[in-house]
Amino acid sequence: MQLSPYLYFSGNCEEAIAFYQQATGAELAVKMTWGDVPADKKQQPQKQNSPSAEQPADDKIIHALLHIGDGELQMSDSVEAVNYNGFAVSLSSNDPAEGKRWFDNLSAGGKVTLEWEETFWAAGFGTLIDKFGVPWRINVNKPETN
Repeated sequence: MQLSPYLYFSGNCEEAIAFYQQATGAELAVKMTWGDVPADKKQQPQKQNSPSAEQPADDKIIHALLHIGDGELQMSDSVEAVNYNGFAVSLSSNDPAEGKRWFDNLSAGGKVTLEWEETFWAAGFGTLIDKFGVPWRINVNKPETN
């Protein structure tokens, strides 16, 4: 079993995909637009992505999948307003340089909520809200906690 966060974006999922690829080295595995959905099937995903009757434009993302290390991050556009509360996406590494790079890259244009530092449990740890409003926790495991 694998747990995979699914993020919704207010029409800027394409920009988020490019940002996360650059920030984390993520590999794009799947990308489908609303224009890719057969006309007779347009209502199926719409019921899931938006309770309103409004449908995103054909060039908007209906589903994307990024591979980040051994994990996955799924995402799509939504016509509804997006508000991220009650969770954070967490990235963990055993490499301090990699963790710091993720932290710096993901915080570009966003807000650092806890500065990058060594802690009693981590060789490096910090929290941020990226430029899309998504909260992140970046953690570099200490060798004895792996």
